[in-house]
Amino acid sequence: MADICIIGAGSSGVTVAKALRDKGLAFDMFEKGSDIGGMWRYENDNGQSSCYASLHIDTSRPNLGYSDFPIDPSLPDFLSHAQFLRHLEAYADANGLRELVTFGTRVDRVEPDGQRWRVTLANGESRDYASVVCANGHLWDPRMPDFPGHFDGHVIHSHHYRTAAPYEGKRVLVVGLGNSAVDIAVDIARRAEHVTVSTRRSAWIMPKYLMGIPIDQWSGFLVRRLGLPVVWSRWIMSRLIRLGVGDQRRFGLPRPEHPMWREHATLSQELLPYIGHGYIDIKPDVSELRRHAVAFTDGTEADYDAIIYATGYSISFPFLSPDVFDPDRDAGRLYRRMVPPAHPGLIFAGLVQPVGPTIPLVELQGKWIAALLSGAFELPAPQDMEKEILEHLEDQKRTYLDSARYTLEVDFRAYAKQLRSDAGW
Repeated sequence: MADICIIGAGSSGVTVAKALRDKGLAFDMFEKGSDIGGMWRYENDNGQSSCYASLHIDTSRPNLGYSDFPIDPSLPDFLSHAQFLRHLEAYADANGLRELVTFGTRVDRVEPDGQRWRVTLANGESRDYASVVCANGHLWDPRMPDFPGHFDGHVIHSHHYRTAAPYEGKRVLVVGLGNSAVDIAVDIARRAEHVTVSTRRSAWIMPKYLMGIPIDQWSGFLVRRLGLPVVWSRWIMSRLIRLGVGDQRRFGLPRPEHPMWREHATLSQELLPYIGHGYIDIKPDVSELRRHAVAFTDGTEADYDAIIYATGYSISFPFLSPDVFDPDRDAGRLYRRMVPPAHPGLIFAGLVQPVGPTIPLVELQGKWIAALLSGAFELPAPQDMEKEILEHLEDQKRTYLDSARYTLEVDFRAYAKQLRSDAGW
């Protein structure tokens, strides 16, 4: 009889499942879609994938895979979503994970029941567990801005963007300057009449390659091989990028007021050249929607046929009552970014945004969870967990911008060291 429940069979859920199975722990695993893959399965029938047809991963191949299942070195530096999904499927099949998942099963409610948890499925069935691991992702609930006025043209969030075909010959406004915004703007630019990117406070643009080497391999060399602190390495990277790319202001992109090391920079090899070729122009924040036109905070106005809001995601766990876990209140207040002190049987996997690759870090989370649930170590007392959380929040405040975007931010190296120390690896 399983005493552990895993919700979600994406890249986080499957690595947690492998870690639990390796420790000999029984679990039930529920996925509301018909197969594994989560956000990496294009048009996933679970309805939660934000994957678009041209999507490629921003982490280079050597830094992307699971520690004991490296990615085929014959694949390109930056994998497409389809290539990574095939790797994820191979990982799951090599470890016998797919047959452990109950597919087509939505979890409707997770409720505390004394010291245990009652999990209610969409078919009305309830099951009882000591621990529930939430691995259902946090990039699926679109967050829309609230601009004054109304726009009569075509409007979507980037979550629903799939191909450039609907924008052939159109004038398109993309709101946002994160990785998805820039990818989509570039994807559309050669087919649209024109693309505008609107940004509230700009961002640092980093190329995917510097001197022919993937940018994350440069930063990895500085941090892992030379042992430099992440802040130092990012300062050095900013200087190298300035030498290799130049001043982004000459492309109409303001330099942010904050230094590069205080933000999650936007990766794009193509944005600046596309601006230089006139396919894309940059505007500041939207001030008003005017039916078929958009006014900007610099006093200018332009007509558009479509708007794509690449404005991020709300962190959502619809199966949890806000009394138990309110993402706005609690997502940044988890011990080791996984455990709410008030509910130690509730564990979140993948609820992080690292400076560095995400997937290997979530693999470490999975091993930490398996070590915890197998009794290799115990959680500290609630007051000690609260102390660790406050220390993390203070470090976040010193390091990153004061923005909701950085609620989940962690330093890969420092965080991985904490997890290994806890589990005694």
